[in-house]
Amino acid sequence: MTILSVQNLDVLFNTDDGIITAVDDVSFDMKEGEVLGLVGESGSGKSVTAKSLMQLNPANTIYGERSNILLKNGDRELDVLALKKARDMVVVRGGSISMIFQEPMASFAPAITIGNQMVEQLMIHTKMTKRQAVELSVEMLERVGINEPKKRFYQYSFELSGGMRQRAMIAMALSTKPKILIADEPTTALDVTIQAQVLELMKDLVKEFGMAILFITHDLGVIAQVADRVSVMYLGRIVESGPVRRVLHAPAHPYTKGLLNALPKLDALDEPLTPVPGDIPSPLERPNGCVFHTRCPKAIVDLCNTSVPGSSNVGQKHIASCFAIENVCETV
Repeated sequence: MTILSVQNLDVLFNTDDGIITAVDDVSFDMKEGEVLGLVGESGSGKSVTAKSLMQLNPANTIYGERSNILLKNGDRELDVLALKKARDMVVVRGGSISMIFQEPMASFAPAITIGNQMVEQLMIHTKMTKRQAVELSVEMLERVGINEPKKRFYQYSFELSGGMRQRAMIAMALSTKPKILIADEPTTALDVTIQAQVLELMKDLVKEFGMAILFITHDLGVIAQVADRVSVMYLGRIVESGPVRRVLHAPAHPYTKGLLNALPKLDALDEPLTPVPGDIPSPLERPNGCVFHTRCPKAIVDLCNTSVPGSSNVGQKHIASCFAIENVCETV
């Protein structure tokens, strides 16, 4: 069942230098028990897109008139962007949708214990008594694999290791039983061993709670491990999307191919890495036409620099936006 539908999302920022387009005509759906990966370079609009689902972008944000974010909430459908007051957003923020931020050290209040922060949000979003909230918080800390959860409940974030802080953040996000979990680069600051444990934990939690996860990262290796579907973003636009195995094994868009070519290959460690040429343009100098044409090896003169490509079906539930797509790939 579809629990979130994002249609034609435009996000602009009103700055001293002018209007900046951060997200341009982004659309996607999320279903129960599904992990959707959102990948792309820094500055591609991944986090802005995710924060839009909870209206967490700054006060200078402008949402386009055609933008729609529809969230299934019980028997009714909420129009998230129509909610204007903070109290109206309580059902969305921390209720139906929870978020794990990239750096939990900056997300936890340093002067308040982990437990008090968990209890506070439970008291806001549920009708639990304080005692019930304490019991559930300790239980959730234990379920995410934190040893001595009762002891950790009374500790501060700076007393925990990076892996423990990330697990505590996951426990806090899950304690309200959200329908959607947004994970914004949740493994970036972790070492490889802890990263693997956190990814395995998240896969288990999807099965247990049946929630959907929007997993944001620039690491295609991580996406290959956790995602069911993937959308590739570049300069605010989704340029390719589809089932994760198909997109990674048979990429259609030159940008997706460039990201994959930039990964080191275990069977050819002596070969130099092949980065995507050039740099992502500033949003203040957004290219006309296809936003990737300034870096694209297949750019078509007088077409890619003047017209925006539509979405082409290149396989089963696999689409890409590129004028240079020549062949439809075989099903993976």
